[in-house]
Amino acid sequence: MHTLSRLAALLIAGAIVSAPVMAAEKGKAFATVNGQPISQGVYNAFIAEQKAQGAPESAELENAVKEELVRREILAQEAKKKGLDKNANIQGQIELAKQAVLIRAFLTDYVKAHPISDAQLKSEYEQIKNNLGSTEYKARHVLVEKEDDAKAIIAKLEKGEKFSELAKQSKDPGSKDKGGELGWSSPAAYVKPFGEALTKLKKGEYTKTPVKSDFGYHVIQLDDSRPMTPPPFDQVKPQLQQRASQQQVENLVKELRSKAKVD
Repeated sequence: MHTLSRLAALLIAGAIVSAPVMAAEKGKAFATVNGQPISQGVYNAFIAEQKAQGAPESAELENAVKEELVRREILAQEAKKKGLDKNANIQGQIELAKQAVLIRAFLTDYVKAHPISDAQLKSEYEQIKNNLGSTEYKARHVLVEKEDDAKAIIAKLEKGEKFSELAKQSKDPGSKDKGGELGWSSPAAYVKPFGEALTKLKKGEYTKTPVKSDFGYHVIQLDDSRPMTPPPFDQVKPQLQQRASQQQVENLVKELRSKAKVD
């Protein structure tokens, strides 16, 4: 996944956890620790975060949150006694944590304000189905670095040697110890030269010439094929929704970046 997409995914999912509160916010004090106030706003935010994660509202939750905030304040005070709040690196980390919270709030609000329609999701679903095709294949391969090595493997296959034995010399660690087996998959799941070569084979056939890809040279054998039934739209809708939101955020960030003046 692109770095920007990973960032968007993390922010949308709310996976960036707020850093411990290092100083009390303005407003009504919820509690004081050694004379230092913990604001009601901090308490409310912490309670809201716990509820968002599924914690039921209860006296136990309120007591647990209070105790956690008190402990955090105690530790923050000890950090200040050591002068850690004056450390330039620590100050930078605090600013990054503040940014993360603001960015998460902004992107969450943006996604809510720009909902993805079912029509858009269904269009994406149909496009993915078309790209996957109607058939999936059970294949195996041997991946080597040089074309001559691949040709030597093909020559050995023609002499009757077993594909599973020859696969032991493969560069692919995920399949070499399984006789080269790749399992069931759509041709679209592979790099283009591999997928195209796979669809041209009949059951039991192997490629008579090496197939070159960015990974090296492949010798591919088709074990079987079958009609592919994609999962229904409603089943994959949440994944499509997340993917569309990530793309939406990525487009927003690119647009804002293109307009920003950076010296």
